[in-house]
Amino acid sequence: MRRASLAGWDAKRLRRVLGLFFLALAIPSGALIHQAYSQLKWAAFRQYQLLAEELAARVDGRLAGLVRQEESRPFADYAFLVATGNPPATFLQRSTLSGFPVAATFPGLIGYFQVDNGGTLTTPLLPASATDAADYGVSAAELAERTALQDRIRQILTANRLVKGGKPPARATAAATAMARTKDAAEAPAAGSPTTVAEEEKTTPQVAFDRLSEAGGNAMLGKRPDARGSLGRVDDLKLDDRYQQAAPVPSAADEAARQLAAQATSQREPRAIRKERSAVLQAPAAPTNVARERDAETKAEAPRVDIFESEIDPFQASVLDSGHFVLFRQVWRNGQRYIQGLLLDQQALLRGGIESAFRETVLSQTTDLAVAWRGDVLSAFSGRAGRDYLSSAEELSGALLHRTRLSAPFDGMELVFSVKTLPAGPGAEVVTAVAAVLMLVLCGGFVLLYRLGLRQIALARQQQDFVSAVSHELKTPLTSIRMFGELLREGWATDEKKKTYYAYIHDESERLSRLIDNVLQLARMTRNDLHLGLRAVTVRELMDTIRSKVASTVERAGFALRLDCPAEAGDAIVAVDPDAFSQILINLVDNAVKFSAKAELKVVDVGCRLGPQGRVVVSVRDYGPGVPKDQMRKIFRLFYRVDSGLTRETLGTGIGLALVRQLAEAMGGTVDVANRDPGAEFSVAFPRSRQATTDAP
Repeated sequence: MRRASLAGWDAKRLRRVLGLFFLALAIPSGALIHQAYSQLKWAAFRQYQLLAEELAARVDGRLAGLVRQEESRPFADYAFLVATGNPPATFLQRSTLSGFPVAATFPGLIGYFQVDNGGTLTTPLLPASATDAADYGVSAAELAERTALQDRIRQILTANRLVKGGKPPARATAAATAMARTKDAAEAPAAGSPTTVAEEEKTTPQVAFDRLSEAGGNAMLGKRPDARGSLGRVDDLKLDDRYQQAAPVPSAADEAARQLAAQATSQREPRAIRKERSAVLQAPAAPTNVARERDAETKAEAPRVDIFESEIDPFQASVLDSGHFVLFRQVWRNGQRYIQGLLLDQQALLRGGIESAFRETVLSQTTDLAVAWRGDVLSAFSGRAGRDYLSSAEELSGALLHRTRLSAPFDGMELVFSVKTLPAGPGAEVVTAVAAVLMLVLCGGFVLLYRLGLRQIALARQQQDFVSAVSHELKTPLTSIRMFGELLREGWATDEKKKTYYAYIHDESERLSRLIDNVLQLARMTRNDLHLGLRAVTVRELMDTIRSKVASTVERAGFALRLDCPAEAGDAIVAVDPDAFSQILINLVDNAVKFSAKAELKVVDVGCRLGPQGRVVVSVRDYGPGVPKDQMRKIFRLFYRVDSGLTRETLGTGIGLALVRQLAEAMGGTVDVANRDPGAEFSVAFPRSRQATTDAP
């Protein structure tokens, strides 16, 4: 942008152009920064997604390991007593599951149970007879606690209609069991005849577990959804997939990680039916009346141990109406089916099996985790500061991070990870810093360019004014010189007038010389081509030179020139360029004459004095209106003129005071202005010197 072209501009046009320039830089920069942030966001999302996948795999592996541990238990462990040793030397001992309190091998474990083909519920907590408990080291107090826990297990299973209510007899004989099975078989309806659920449960006591298997682990036997939690369905959660939609093409590393995860899943142990041979303790047959009389004084018949082959199905899992988890398996032995399983407290299982692992990772700081069963949200763990759990579906909102289903038998359980506010990934600080610096540079550059543009516009206008003023300053005296020259050439002036015309031509010529000197000096300063020849000279010599150069000009303008230079100041030596010093004083005197033309006291005072720090101060004072306080620093700017009625009536170029300051500073001096009452006083201070210095730049 050329300086001359700014003359026709204004602040509004400058703001418009710079605004467009700012937008041209800011919009692409903002787009780049936004794209960088998007990439960082997705990188952070992918990092958290991998953490979620790893956590889900760890939780799944832990639960699967616990299930495998339970599946490895033999059939006989679900009784209070088990037979061990070789058949000829078989002996009885307590089962590993008969311990009390119940060992919490599974998070939230309440207890183990077994339901036989007749629907009778037993647990490994109690022996077949309460009288046998003392023989195996069970105290009366512990027996009461064991009985209470077994009653609790029975109550839970009964409330969910998995077993019939009531307590079994203290000792069930094999004969009674066989008679009951024969009676049930005789009363069973013929094939194809309609039966109700009640009749089915009566004829097949274990049918409730069959319905759990058919429902895929979703009980809802009592049709009470309120018992299953109040967090709603997973499909109803306010989760969006904006990060998945904006995800770039997966990299080779991502594909490799997915293949490894798939390979690890495919290499899990298959869950299949297994067979085992085990020694099972059988209750003795019921004695006849004769045998009862014969054995009245003898010991009862010892329990019998039989060897059976059993087929054991894998465990299945379900959530009951009461909210408890149940793990159960079917065991086929001697043509009869047994249901063996364990009851788990839901919240204890979720806290111990899932939440504890979740809290150990960085996901717990920013990510919410919802645990669902067959689409129903059971619980939600919060990753927000000050919160541990979420209590409503409205709080479960955000971006879907990862959703996965666990392996069997917990294949009905889903882990849903969501993130409310995704933290910035690595490098975000750098992008933020770059964005801040870029914005600062753009805004700061806009302000600086605007201010510089305003100055350039003002400078261009001042230069135009300067050209106009110089043209006027040159044209006016040249016109007068030409007019008086023609009068003298034609001989139209009298002898008395000739002297006046010659003096006027001389004064105007000097005025033109001063103007041309100022312009040339300004040009040299602009080109940094100013060279001053400094030499040591007394102040008195300088003042005498000034008197001879300005006295006639001041007097012809109708002013009186007063010089005041005390001896101590006049004898001081300063190192200056005499011509530059004369130009400074001539400009100051000319300025005083012009701006005090309407003053009542038409006097120009030129004086010298010793200032502080061994400096010599030369001053020029007028008795005019003075300088406005807010303009005192501005009047020394190039092309600047005070905007007032007086300046509009006074000729000038706006370069005199600027040259005064630059010449004074080039010689090591300073310029200042102060208002007096009345008038203004300009002072130039130079350091004292006793040695000459030449050719100083």
